[in-house]
Amino acid sequence: MNPRFSFLSRANRRRTLLFSGLALLTFSAGEVLAGSPNLRSTFPGRRIGGGTRGECTARLIAHLVPSSSVFAPGASRTVGILEGPSVNPRPLGLTFSPLRGNGSLDSARKSSQSRTVPSSGAGLTLVTVPAFQGPTVWETAYRCEDAPAPVSAGTDLDFVTTDAPPALSLLVTEAGSEDAALQRSLKELRSACGSTVDRATVAKTFGLTDVLTSDWPARLPVRCPG
Repeated sequence: MNPRFSFLSRANRRRTLLFSGLALLTFSAGEVLAGSPNLRSTFPGRRIGGGTRGECTARLIAHLVPSSSVFAPGASRTVGILEGPSVNPRPLGLTFSPLRGNGSLDSARKSSQSRTVPSSGAGLTLVTVPAFQGPTVWETAYRCEDAPAPVSAGTDLDFVTTDAPPALSLLVTEAGSEDAALQRSLKELRSACGSTVDRATVAKTFGLTDVLTSDWPARLPVRCPG
């Protein structure tokens, strides 16, 4: 074989291997972002929100999601929120924002979707989240009239915070081992819309025994605003 052609052949093989490696790396990076297994162990969620001062800002709010705060709601797109007791309930503010490829929220939040749920007392609220394609950050907080304007937390994820940190979860499309059971539990709650459910059962089902104490009503109303 001509030495020149032999050299070119080896060079072509090296280029092919290099491009193949880059393609594999790109695919793997995309897979890590879209696939929940990695996000379930790294997403800094907070399924229980609320502050320490003020009747409104200190009121408990919790997402009914796994302890990792990452949840695949499935085809129904149903999610649940636990609202604590209050003498002066305030509306709920929900925000859904796509997670960027670098693991942070869209800083401009141009793609965010928000909704407000009417104020209510202690109980469970089920809502249907907007359709989403990729990992989506879900934040819920009470709309307190005296709350300060949101400021950037300055963290790597650049979440928006106030004196009362919101409940913070990540919604994904790929279900994990905990999601199926939780989806079934939310479906059962949906069938109880307009009625009440036993507090102890809710505490056990959603791993909230340390939260749902005797200070709460023995039976909790289930609300389904849509």
